Amino acid sequence: MTFFAFNSQDPALDVNQNLSMATQKLNSASAPTRKYPSSTEVAKLAGVSQSAVSRTFTAGASVSERTRKKVIKAAEALGYSPNILPRILLTNRSRLVAIVIGEMSNPYYARVLEEFSRVLQEQGNQVLLCSVGHGEYVDDAIPSLAGYRVDGIITAHPILSEEAAEQCEKIGVPIVLFNGRVRSNWVSSICCDNSAAGRDVADLFLKYGAKRFGYIAGGQETLANQDRSAGFINRLKESGISDIRSVSGNFRYEDGYQAALKLMEPKRPPQAIFCANDMMAFGAIDALRHEAGVRVPQEVMVAGFDDIPEAGWASYSLTTVRQEVGQMVQAAVPIFQTKAAGHENVRGLLKLVRGTLVQRGSTTGWIKRR
Repeated sequence: MTFFAFNSQDPALDVNQNLSMATQKLNSASAPTRKYPSSTEVAKLAGVSQSAVSRTFTAGASVSERTRKKVIKAAEALGYSPNILPRILLTNRSRLVAIVIGEMSNPYYARVLEEFSRVLQEQGNQVLLCSVGHGEYVDDAIPSLAGYRVDGIITAHPILSEEAAEQCEKIGVPIVLFNGRVRSNWVSSICCDNSAAGRDVADLFLKYGAKRFGYIAGGQETLANQDRSAGFINRLKESGISDIRSVSGNFRYEDGYQAALKLMEPKRPPQAIFCANDMMAFGAIDALRHEAGVRVPQEVMVAGFDDIPEAGWASYSLTTVRQEVGQMVQAAVPIFQTKAAGHENVRGLLKLVRGTLVQRGSTTGWIKRR
């Protein structure tokens, strides 16, 4: 694919000049073009009808074993692969599913992508990957994805505006959001029960006797962060705790590092810190140990969220909440398939999947102090 960048700020380049430049680039980039073998050529080489070729490459279609072998042999000789475009026009299904992922530097997103890809491909779908950068909106990618005639969009990126949801409904593309807030006829959400998980972490800290607490927040606009914060802080307040400090981060290692140092500034710093994800928890632990000179967990307990593989490493041994990605994917795919098949009785759904509290060394061994 060739992309052309037009400098709209340069007054010396008007529209005609831009078009001329684009045409020159296109002409230079388009020759020579590859000619793909056709089903007609396969049929001629195999000595069969064109419909026999079509049936050979259609799952469940009736074709004799002798004819099938002749067609496959001819197709391999010519390097032929069936064109899916006619099937799309005939069935209005491409079996192409777009997966929109945020920062791939976070192992959680890599795990989500791997699990979704595996399940979708097992069911005969192909995956179109769309990467959305940190702080960018999935909304901007929807028109381009719709142009690929995708059967649906699955996104682990939590931001989707009401306007984008309406657009999806107009073009008939169902969306399944991971930890998203928006719902409509064509938008459903699968969420970890973030609020319940926040309460579980608070209960763990309270069980060990902590009295002063810190929360390192993720992106303030995300549903996941809001629910984790609400569950954690409300549970503490229900238990009569008022000494709670919150510092904003943005789900990154360096955010957790700096936030932990801010939390340690008062004379009576927190005894327990809950981070909105594991990456920030890693940063918090490193800041406490290597810059603040604080022992974890003996002086300060730290817990995270996601249970990415690194959380189990001996250097962190992080207590965290595991998002049950496998269960979430298994709950998400049927919603998408039902909508893609045109069952209008299925409306936008919200399903909660309970997370699992995993206790490790970052909370065990805390020494209660006044």
